[in-house]
Amino acid sequence: MAGNTLTNLIPTLYEALDVVSRELVGFIPSVTRDSQLARAAIGQTVYSPVAPAATAGNVEANTVPPDDGQQTIGSISLAITKSRYVPIRWQGEESLQMNSPGGLGVRTLMRDQFAQGMRTLCNEIEADLAGLYLSGSRAIVPSSSTLFNKDLADAANARKILMDNGAPTSELKMVIGTDAGAALRSQATILSVIPSAQDMATQGVLINAAGFQIRESAQIKSPVVGTASSATVSTDAHAVGATTIKLASAGSGNIADGDIISIVGDTNYYVVKTGAAAVSGATIVIAEPGLRVAIAGSASPAISVYKKSNRSMAFARSAIVLATRMPALPEGGDMGVDRTTITDPRSGLSFEVSKYLQYRQVRYEIAIAWGVKAVKPEHIAILAGA
Repeated sequence: MAGNTLTNLIPTLYEALDVVSRELVGFIPSVTRDSQLARAAIGQTVYSPVAPAATAGNVEANTVPPDDGQQTIGSISLAITKSRYVPIRWQGEESLQMNSPGGLGVRTLMRDQFAQGMRTLCNEIEADLAGLYLSGSRAIVPSSSTLFNKDLADAANARKILMDNGAPTSELKMVIGTDAGAALRSQATILSVIPSAQDMATQGVLINAAGFQIRESAQIKSPVVGTASSATVSTDAHAVGATTIKLASAGSGNIADGDIISIVGDTNYYVVKTGAAAVSGATIVIAEPGLRVAIAGSASPAISVYKKSNRSMAFARSAIVLATRMPALPEGGDMGVDRTTITDPRSGLSFEVSKYLQYRQVRYEIAIAWGVKAVKPEHIAILAGA
């Protein structure tokens, strides 16, 4: 084992990638990758400018143009938050046993070990991306217990949310759980249009529907929801676009971050950005762009928290950023005797593989650093299905 170099192991590594690339990681190939943001150190925040909404004016003749146009430029932040590795270690006697006549062979077992290592890291990244359901703008709920149980209306309704919010119509993505995926596959008319997935752009795509490339993920979240009971909006008026909602003193329990709520008299479902520890007299904040239907003063409609459910997501690719890079090395290097980078041509993820020679044993390490961010929550919709 000590004589093997990573160059000789590259075929084994790519065999492992061929296994891991078929895992249900629908988010990774669906989001934006930004190499500029990936240059930050762990915990270092990088800011990207965001232009504010424009204000229009009346065209009126004058000797000079209006003295306006100054704007306050906003920003979004992103940080590399995790640097993770999976170790693989072999001792000399173990290698001798595995390579003896009738043995499985070290290379064969190592292929599976590398596949499991990269699978673990892929799933962690996928889980972080799935956790961005907290940044959704609004939500749709299925007419039956499961998304896509009868038709593609759920995709059309998710698209409506994004279009109402001004999302770009190009590169719309949807990532659903396996329950919803099974419902799609059960429809005979759907099976005839499932793409062959012969290239990176369509790898893992279950179907194209309502302008979305629909993929599946094994990491879709199903969070515990708040315990609010008898909650109502206060008698204060709330205009269209309002994001802060004041609650009446009646009611109990809590509304949690990420909850999906409905308000009597309004057919929309809103995603809670900031919940309240107790409902009595508190305020909650819903995601931008806020209320679609105004609440009149003294109306005090009831608020309901939608049940515990899977949080599938529909979004414009540009709404979510995944930044990845190789873990940093100290000045002058470390004890590693060889190091290489392998890139999965399907998901686009690059892993660093390092080799450390030790006393009568060798240790390999698969590593990657990453950070995720919902940079445009208005362009993310949630599909709450069983």
